Amino acid sequence: MKFLGIIPARYGSTRFPGKPLADMKGKPLIQRVYERVRQSVDELCIATDDERVAKAAEAFGARAVMTSDRHRSGTDRCYEACCKTGIACDAVINIQGDEPFIHPEQIELLKSCFEKPGVQIATLVKPLDPDGDFEQTLFNPNLPKVVLNSRLEALYFSRSVIPYLRGKAYTDWLKAHTFYRHIGLYAYRTRVLGEIVALPPSPLELAESLEQLRWLENGYTIQTAVTHRETVGIDTPDDLQKALSMMKDEWPVLTIPD
Repeated sequence: MKFLGIIPARYGSTRFPGKPLADMKGKPLIQRVYERVRQSVDELCIATDDERVAKAAEAFGARAVMTSDRHRSGTDRCYEACCKTGIACDAVINIQGDEPFIHPEQIELLKSCFEKPGVQIATLVKPLDPDGDFEQTLFNPNLPKVVLNSRLEALYFSRSVIPYLRGKAYTDWLKAHTFYRHIGLYAYRTRVLGEIVALPPSPLELAESLEQLRWLENGYTIQTAVTHRETVGIDTPDDLQKALSMMKDEWPVLTIPD
């Protein structure tokens, strides 16, 4: 299979304007992400709605694709970029532009999902640490949880705790059951990508503010693979400072734990 990687990079983030160009020890954030994943896909481009990001991308040798500033999600931006590149590919990988610690192994894991016949959409999940802080993980609405069937296909995603463990104190839940959180890295068969962006917002999607629920509501299956590597997203300037503290002098050696 041929995989096209697309990194959506919107300049006008509400919490962190200009985030793709934020400096990370001499290189913009978007370049750090690009360099981490470049060797893991057949083709790679940056999809943006801002000329400043496009010029920065071209300056470090990346292909930039200008897209609309009206997209509701990175998925919509990926589809426009895919169409504009004219690159023939079997699947498109939507790579978060604000996760500079993404590991190439995670891209390979996502790609491996398509070795299974009939996979339409793939994403990653990570088990929650049984010794972790349940308030910061299990009950954190900013960490969507997911439940899986026996084939590791997603049954449902929620910002709430799923499943509910009846008859057990919630302080014991992490040790009593394996809970999974969603890692927001997607791959779609190219045909399927075109279909899902044409779907109107669905009731569950609007309720939870999770676009993947729209796909499930419309009968698409989402194959998952389990990663044990940690990811760190940068949503605010404070997040950037935390990320910089994780970097050693020689990139890409990181102090972030697996």
